[in-house]
Amino acid sequence: MENKILQALEGLKNQIGTLSDKVDNQGNQINTLSDKVDNQGNQINTLSQKVDNQGTQIKENTQILKALEHLAQVNKAEHDKMSFNIAEISGEVKGIRKDLSNVEIITASNWGDLVKLKSIK
Repeated sequence: MENKILQALEGLKNQIGTLSDKVDNQGNQINTLSDKVDNQGNQINTLSQKVDNQGTQIKENTQILKALEHLAQVNKAEHDKMSFNIAEISGEVKGIRKDLSNVEIITASNWGDLVKLKSIK
């Protein structure tokens, strides 16, 4: 009877050892899964940082674009002002040419009058 009890205890010991090995194996699997989850968490953090960096770059690019648009508007305003000034100067030059033509005509008439006066003497 003692042998049967010892055999039963030995059998229980073997079963407990087998169960212990299975529990250890599952613990290893849980550790492996935990490592994989941690690795994915790190990848997500890396991707999040990249997205944040891209967001910052987009903000900077937007500010640069707005500055360039403003500069383009300023340049257009200056260009329009210069065009207006050129048109104004062109009008004044045409007026001066007309006045010079009138002066030349009057001068020629005066020369003619001088020649007449000299011929009367």
